[in-house]
Amino acid sequence: QVRLVESGGRSVQAGDSLTLACEVFGRTFNTAAMGWFRQAPGKEREFVAGGTWSGSGIYYLGSVKDRFTISSDNRRNTVYLQMNTLKPEDTAVYYCAASTTPARLRTTPAHWGQGTQVTVSS
Repeated sequence: QVRLVESGGRSVQAGDSLTLACEVFGRTFNTAAMGWFRQAPGKEREFVAGGTWSGSGIYYLGSVKDRFTISSDNRRNTVYLQMNTLKPEDTAVYYCAASTTPARLRTTPAHWGQGTQVTVSS
């Protein structure tokens, strides 16, 4: 059984950095691609970043491309989202997600984590 467990979310000030982690339990073929989504209050959930465990097919939301970095540690079965120069508009619940390919990840993830709250104050 696949389980995604996020951690690292907290309240920070604008300009700060923060790293989220997603530990994956029960890796299978449909966790070959991993990534992050976020949902701000009153808004739809949106794709933030994702790719394969080997680092191929990485894609970022335009507004975070120069500030966020996704990476993975195969030994620890953990995916990270390094977030720099955080802005108040980055405030959201961040969800880890998994799917078979990076393309499917962006549209129809097979698995979701429970989410972790990131709050950025100005």
